[in-house]
Amino acid sequence: MLAIAREIKDRLGEGNSLNNLGLAFYKFGNLDAAEKTLYEGIKVYESLRDQKLNDTNKVSIFETQRSTYRTLQKVLIAQNKTDAALEISERGRGRAFVELLSSRLNKDNSVMKSLSAPTIGEMKQIAKQQNSTLVQYSIIYDDFKVEGKQQSKESELYIWVIKPNGEVTFHRQDLKPLWQKQNTSLSNLVKSILGTNIAQWKKPLQQLHEILIQPIAQELPKDPNAHVIFIPQQSLFFVPFPALKDADNKYLIEKHTILTAPSIQVLDLTHKQHIQTRNTSNQNALVVGNPIMPRVVYKPGDKPEQLEALPGAEIEAKEIARLLNTKPIIGKDATKNQILKLLPKARIIHLATHGWADDIRGLGSWIALAPNPTQKNQAETGNGLLTAEEILDLRLQAELFVISACQTGRGRITGDGVIGLSRSIISAGVPSVLVSLWRIPDEETQLLMTEFYQQLQKNPDKAQALRQAMLGRIKENSLPVNWAAFTLIGEAE
Repeated sequence: MLAIAREIKDRLGEGNSLNNLGLAFYKFGNLDAAEKTLYEGIKVYESLRDQKLNDTNKVSIFETQRSTYRTLQKVLIAQNKTDAALEISERGRGRAFVELLSSRLNKDNSVMKSLSAPTIGEMKQIAKQQNSTLVQYSIIYDDFKVEGKQQSKESELYIWVIKPNGEVTFHRQDLKPLWQKQNTSLSNLVKSILGTNIAQWKKPLQQLHEILIQPIAQELPKDPNAHVIFIPQQSLFFVPFPALKDADNKYLIEKHTILTAPSIQVLDLTHKQHIQTRNTSNQNALVVGNPIMPRVVYKPGDKPEQLEALPGAEIEAKEIARLLNTKPIIGKDATKNQILKLLPKARIIHLATHGWADDIRGLGSWIALAPNPTQKNQAETGNGLLTAEEILDLRLQAELFVISACQTGRGRITGDGVIGLSRSIISAGVPSVLVSLWRIPDEETQLLMTEFYQQLQKNPDKAQALRQAMLGRIKENSLPVNWAAFTLIGEAE
């Protein structure tokens, strides 16, 4: 097959054949040959990623290649080559995102450096530049015989910790007991948080702490103000890291200042974006709250539903606008057309409204704004929804974009991270994005957000401001459902 694919110059066929051959070498214990073959396969796959492809096609090409990157990590770890395995873990994630961001940063595409994934040395440099401890997770699968049938199941979790001083440590966590003994999986455990009565969240939050944090707890900084940036994968993007609970019943946010990022290389690019946005003359804030809500259709063929008003979001917008010294845009004034005009001019953007994550087509995720006034006989459904796809085409200069709405941090999970609103906002030029993983009661969001901006005025570190706001809610005995959903992606300052 390999020879035929090479002869007829079928690069995809050649990549697939090398992947299968590498896997066979690995299963027979020939690690040297497996490593060489899989590196070759990845090279072939990566040559297919023509820069002329659009973003969606790039994402789907990366999707088909995920298993090769995973197998190569297993081969390298079996030989104790932990640094090389980290390079492959990073090389297999967020590539389409990285290329999109990079092409936007270098507006002149001739400057587009060959976008190779970072080496271990460059990743240490990024940790130093961010002055943060980076934690990268990689979920590893294996084939197991379950009830007489071969099935691909979660096998292990690889965890790397990169400290700002350049020290890199590797840890592995066995995931097999989850499905062998508890009839669950890592992704089901994450899903179970929202599927459980809020009074029973303690169990999944503690179990996730045992799996994700306990193995590396000693490596994390002792100073609670030092930044820890989690680089999740797949279902781990939806973990409320601040609320993970240790054996002493302490929340992770009580011990650490937390951010997330889709990949280590994306952090390097958001850092460059931050430098660019710092040089802009934009000073004004754009604060939107409780627009007149549009009618929406969630699935083709469904009847349009009227989104409910959010009076709490209006109070929140007024309070935040006062703190930021601006006038909030509320109700019928917050039309999609009007907001689209103002977005590129703002330095801080805060939208307190409904949001929805499209799990099937991530770019269909939206933020609700007031419908534009329509001509007679024009259909109004969907008018007023600002989609992730539309945001992707904007050129923003804000340093912070906050969507204070339900489940705006979700989206379709791919090997390229979560494709949804946050990815589009970062791609549009914003280095720091604050989104939520689930729907939070109106009044709770208002309390947390007001506290966040008050803290931000004392200290420009967004991650520390968010931590202080969360600690304030914990002191008031507020449950994690009310504060842990918010996730800061990208840059802290």
